[in-house]
Amino acid sequence: MNALTLVGGSFEEDLFPFSLTRSVADIRCGILTIREKWNAYAKHYPALIHYSLPANLIPRQDLVDSLLANDSLFLQKWPRKLLQATDIIRFNDEEIRHDFKLITRGRQSESVSATNKLSGHSIFIEKGAVVEHCFLNASEGPIYIGRDAMVMEGSMIRGPFALGEKGVVKMGSKIYGASSAGPACTLGGEIKNSVIFGYSNKAHDGYLGDSVIGEWCNLGAGSSNSNLKNSGGEVKYWNPIKKTFVGAGQKSGLLMGDYSRSAINTSFNTGTLIGVCCHVFGIGPTPAYLPSFSWGYDQERYDFDKAIQHISQWRKLKNRQLDPEEIHLLKSIFDQQKPSK
Repeated sequence: MNALTLVGGSFEEDLFPFSLTRSVADIRCGILTIREKWNAYAKHYPALIHYSLPANLIPRQDLVDSLLANDSLFLQKWPRKLLQATDIIRFNDEEIRHDFKLITRGRQSESVSATNKLSGHSIFIEKGAVVEHCFLNASEGPIYIGRDAMVMEGSMIRGPFALGEKGVVKMGSKIYGASSAGPACTLGGEIKNSVIFGYSNKAHDGYLGDSVIGEWCNLGAGSSNSNLKNSGGEVKYWNPIKKTFVGAGQKSGLLMGDYSRSAINTSFNTGTLIGVCCHVFGIGPTPAYLPSFSWGYDQERYDFDKAIQHISQWRKLKNRQLDPEEIHLLKSIFDQQKPSK
């Protein structure tokens, strides 16, 4: 099947660490990835498959209309594009609302169990999902529960919120909008205004706020992040490619690359950036930046063979295997990362 071509560019450097392990088009923002959003439009506008577009463009109907009308000026001025990693958080509220309409248009939700306490009407439950004895407040934004997902009793969810296919929200969780999780994520504790790409766990008590978590990550029990400096000043992240700090506004939390994991009770500083495949542990709050394949706060080198073994074991927990192409990509990242020790 032909598909719209979504290409990379200089913006990839500013979407570190999430652009290390995927095309920018496969970054999740809202319920869907950018590629999935474009594919949804291409089903109705087949001519889109002949276009080649920057992978960081987030589509809307007016953008599609301008493309088909060959309005290049409109495209150049398009404001919805990912230019840095924190834009994933900034656009997430709007994107959950947009994707909710895109996914549910013309469809009927499964019935919502009478055991739940409901507010608002924009609640969509996919087939096979189990939601019992929960508080679902969609008065401020929609709530989407994916196919075969489970929201356990006592959970309190305020939209906009999206839980992907086979995701789990554990008992007594407190989730604020705008938050979204991709497929097979396990959520627990307190979560606010965060995006979790897929197959990752924030399963226990602790706070996650204004953060982006990649795929196959695990936050140990009691792990929490700060999203506001004690001074109330601007939060800045280290960009290891451009060797400079980048401002991210007054509120911003943790950015964690794929395959990274934290020990129990880890305290993430405001504006913490974690690379790919890091084992995060140490005494006190985390450093502001941990390079990919770091073993602890002291940034010892994570042995590659051991890292692959650990990743494979984590993937088995969700009935997935690590394929040779992914191993090759991870080896490339490992070889490019200069040891700090």
